[in-house]
Amino acid sequence: MSDEPRTQTQPDPYARDPKDVRDAPVGLWNTVKFLGPGLILVGSVVGSGEIILTTTLGATVGFVMLWWMLISCWGKSIVQAELARYTLSSGETALSAFNRLPGKLPGPHRKVSWFIWLWLLNHIPGLLGGGGIYGGVGQAIHMMLPFLESKWWTIIFAAVAAVLILSGTYRFLEKLMTVMVVTFTFITLACAILLQFTEFAITWADVRAGLQFQFPVFAIAAALAAYGGTGVTSGESMAYTYWCVEKGYARFAGPTDDSEGWVRRARGWIRVMHADVVLTLIILSFATVPFYMLGAGVLHRMGRIPDGLETISILSNMFTQTLGVWAWWLFMFGAFFVLFSTVVSGLGGGARMMADCMGVLGVIDPTNYKARLRVLRIWAVVAPVIMSLCYFVVQNPVWMLTISGTIGAMMMPIVAGGTIYLRYTHTDQRIAPTWKADLILWSCFLIMITLAGYIIFRIFA
Repeated sequence: MSDEPRTQTQPDPYARDPKDVRDAPVGLWNTVKFLGPGLILVGSVVGSGEIILTTTLGATVGFVMLWWMLISCWGKSIVQAELARYTLSSGETALSAFNRLPGKLPGPHRKVSWFIWLWLLNHIPGLLGGGGIYGGVGQAIHMMLPFLESKWWTIIFAAVAAVLILSGTYRFLEKLMTVMVVTFTFITLACAILLQFTEFAITWADVRAGLQFQFPVFAIAAALAAYGGTGVTSGESMAYTYWCVEKGYARFAGPTDDSEGWVRRARGWIRVMHADVVLTLIILSFATVPFYMLGAGVLHRMGRIPDGLETISILSNMFTQTLGVWAWWLFMFGAFFVLFSTVVSGLGGGARMMADCMGVLGVIDPTNYKARLRVLRIWAVVAPVIMSLCYFVVQNPVWMLTISGTIGAMMMPIVAGGTIYLRYTHTDQRIAPTWKADLILWSCFLIMITLAGYIIFRIFA
């Protein structure tokens, strides 16, 4: 994937130029060379959801909602993949695609789908949740370097994130952080295994209890937040389409035409994209489940629930109780890299979506790449300022992320439903998914709707 443009002459990666057409790679090793959007997504996904919301849910309810976390991991990737299939079919990224949903409302220059306004409205809790992530970074640094309060560290690293996006040099750092995130994930997995040799050892009875579909009413807020903030969330499913375009999947397939060559190329790049999605799902599973088990196995039994300015400090018990006191530093460094990678990746994806939104609304010409870059750079400054100020005022990452995650959980069925609409109405049927993939997509959508209805019933019953 190319760096942020450093000059005004760089070609538009969102344009499908016939000269960029190429066949998809064949063979495992050749395919691996073209993977990448999922790893960018991992840098965004494995962060606040896993290290804060997942462990908070485990600390709150124990093992009984393990099934819920498994659904959160596995039930969304099919939506991610099918939305990306539409992008390969049409060349359109998420917001441009969802602007095709029926039901238009007035916009500043043209009528746009109701979904666009809903997405903009969703930015209010989204910015609050972003502040929670920035606050987690600030708390981790404050624990290691206490000469500044966490709120000041938050502002400093918000400025660092903005500079990285604006400079165009953040790609190298993002790749480095992805490696660190994966490393920290496997260290966490090791901690979950070593937990078996401590007084907090997990039994088969604990695991069975976690697979019995219990849903404690008192944990509705924490459960919704964890569902909305873990796995591939609604926003990250949409952001994935931008990373796929910039990686070149849609551009390499070429402009849609009636030829068999286009069908062959499109199917080939869809196969590469599916491999990328599977890799993402594997890494996410190895991140989410161990964090949940440590939260339930250690924090729940200790009676410690992360909250307020002590959030990161309380979470460090997951490492110190399994590896020893020395692991405090390991956790703090790991927490910093995991959360800061979320800051950088999330800001990169969010800025691209905001630029796309301005094109959909008619504020800028969507085919003018220079105008798109201007919006991207403005948002790369504005968003960190707002998010860091949110934490400066609230200073409670769990509360901030709970609100954001809850709204995100409500958005997921809407994104899934929109993806199904695009699949049947606008995706080129020559590269449509098989009936098995359709069945899984519909099943995931119905599960999301059923769970939403069940939760609403439990709230008002």
